[in-house]
Amino acid sequence: MTMTRNVQQVIKSRPTLEGAGVHLRRAFGFNADNLFDPFLLFDDFRGEKPDDYIKGFPWHPHRGIETITYILEGEVEHGDSMGNRGVIGPGDVQWMTAGNGIIHQEMPKGNDQGRMGGFQLWANLPAKNKMMDPRYRDVNHSQIPLVSTPDGAQIRIISGEAEGLQGAVRDIVIDPQYLDISLPPNLEYSHATKRGHNAFVYVIAGKGQFSPQEPSTAANGEVVRFTDGEEVRIRAGGEGVRFLFISGKPIGEPVAWYGPIVMNTREELEVAFEEYQNGTFLKHRQQNARGG
Repeated sequence: MTMTRNVQQVIKSRPTLEGAGVHLRRAFGFNADNLFDPFLLFDDFRGEKPDDYIKGFPWHPHRGIETITYILEGEVEHGDSMGNRGVIGPGDVQWMTAGNGIIHQEMPKGNDQGRMGGFQLWANLPAKNKMMDPRYRDVNHSQIPLVSTPDGAQIRIISGEAEGLQGAVRDIVIDPQYLDISLPPNLEYSHATKRGHNAFVYVIAGKGQFSPQEPSTAANGEVVRFTDGEEVRIRAGGEGVRFLFISGKPIGEPVAWYGPIVMNTREELEVAFEEYQNGTFLKHRQQNARGG
């Protein structure tokens, strides 16, 4: 018999101020007690007014993690210390592995109506990979598989597998699954998951029931944390539901975290910040960008 995941917790995202003054909603973050391992933080930076997001995220360092940015509306201009420059727009993904250290900036820009829509996920790296070389992937929306099921579900496969198709981003240490799923009104849908992997959903439109047991209903701006199991079963509400489904293999290691740097010990954190202050933080050769 297939073990269906139940809802362990429903959390409403909270208003937070980040970067140089970006108003966003945080689904989980610094005080999550590693409940979402291997994921550390999830931010929703959808906004209706440029003043809420235009100041962006100027030059700042990262080490020991991966940052995954997914855009629905507007654009994000980015640059980093490896010399990468570019813009990601609606449907695009930026998957950045900071590894042993990178300095970058991300500057949101709204669409013609002034709206911005995007999400950022932080994924941890195991101790053996924290000092790997940085790598950077810009994934255009046209590269992300879109599958429609006979009953009307639509699934964009950013990473992992769904409906027999592999996602656009592969060869990631934590074996993640990142899906953008839309269900029409009242549809019942089941999705296979890997036993032992932590999984959560972030609802971005409508409302749905995310397990056969109550209470399990979540709406726009809420995160659902699941128990372990081999599948999730979702029933869309009367207006349909759209959500991001994310899962990954837990790392199960100590987490020492301060700001944009995540290591395993306090001593490693101190080394990272000392290196950032004395100019030895970057380990890669090409250093065309500068941090402040």
